[in-house]
Amino acid sequence: MTVRTAFAIRAFRRLWGAGLISETGDWLLFIALPLVVFDLTGSAVGTAIAFLLELVPAVVLAPLAAHLVGRFDRRWLMVALNVGQALALLPLLWVNDVGDLPIAYAVIVVHASLSAVFEPAKNTLLPELVDTERLVSANALIGLNQNLGRLIGGPLGGVLLAVGDLGVIVAVDAITYVVSAALIATLPAVNGSPRGAAAGRSPEGLLAALRVSRLRGAYAVIFVSSIAQGMFLVLFVLFAFGPLHGSDADVGLLRGIQAVGAIVAGLVLGFLARGSSPRVLATASLFAFGALSLAIWNLPAITTDLWPYVVLFAAVGAPGVVMIAGLISVLQEESTAGQRGAVFAAIGLVGALGQAAGILLAGFSDGPIGLVPLLEVQGGLYVVAGAIALLWLPHPATAPLIAKGAADAAQLRR
Repeated sequence: MTVRTAFAIRAFRRLWGAGLISETGDWLLFIALPLVVFDLTGSAVGTAIAFLLELVPAVVLAPLAAHLVGRFDRRWLMVALNVGQALALLPLLWVNDVGDLPIAYAVIVVHASLSAVFEPAKNTLLPELVDTERLVSANALIGLNQNLGRLIGGPLGGVLLAVGDLGVIVAVDAITYVVSAALIATLPAVNGSPRGAAAGRSPEGLLAALRVSRLRGAYAVIFVSSIAQGMFLVLFVLFAFGPLHGSDADVGLLRGIQAVGAIVAGLVLGFLARGSSPRVLATASLFAFGALSLAIWNLPAITTDLWPYVVLFAAVGAPGVVMIAGLISVLQEESTAGQRGAVFAAIGLVGALGQAAGILLAGFSDGPIGLVPLLEVQGGLYVVAGAIALLWLPHPATAPLIAKGAADAAQLRR
């Protein structure tokens, strides 16, 4: 009987371990750096700028990311990017007062720029390490990484900042990137990893990837759901302090508890799912995401007791992991080896534009629209994305376009 979990493949386990280590380091900084920026500026605007700066490179550098990922060996590109991320943290050691704020912002931009290339490289490499049947499992376990990293790195970042200073965070985070780079360097070479255009054909560019008709449905789903995610980043805090009448501790609890559902979903999908259709998973999870979101936003009309929200926020983490695993698997299956680098750079571009639009749209909560209608729009957007997925994602009856897989994956499983 064939084992359908990606964790049975040694090369994937190394990539997964590298991801868990670097994700933990990312969350150390993700928690600590906004707190430092807020402490230096005393302004929520300054902190919001830090978040918006993280979105810019995914838009500006998408063509470069598509070129680099398609042109170079993904393993060594990822190693170089990890080392670059470690080095990019070092200027934070000189951030001491508000006059040093430009240094912090510059680090955010450089770090986000390196991530804008790293993520497409990782998603492009994955189908070269696992066979088609294990793509959903692999992507679910990668999603599990992100939530384990949040659960470990988030609290640890707050503790390290409390007992030490930003320099301690920088040192620990830099070490995680170096360890991640060392693990990625041990991955085996596969025929699909180009040195230039190894097969004699140039990799596709960003515009060509955006014009692939079979992928337009996936792009539309990601854009619409990213608008909803951008809105959530702003509206969640307003909801917690407004209709829910919550405290700072309640905000932290509800934001963190989402990791529980996400981890459970990642474990189930990563280790127990058998022959799951990525299209069905993506579609069903989007509808579930929308239903749970709308239930949460409308529940204050019935009760503002905290425990129902704890349960619902824990549950809402699950469809998030399933949605991402399903969509990424669809894109990996429906793109050729030469397209994937550009496709995942395009996803970074589309997702960043959607999030930015959502953040800006959420700003109207202070205007004539108000908070409650925007909350309804946010939940409704996930339902719209589910409908788009149902009608427009490629059907499973269509043969996937993976140019290679079974032979290379069989070698890697040994």
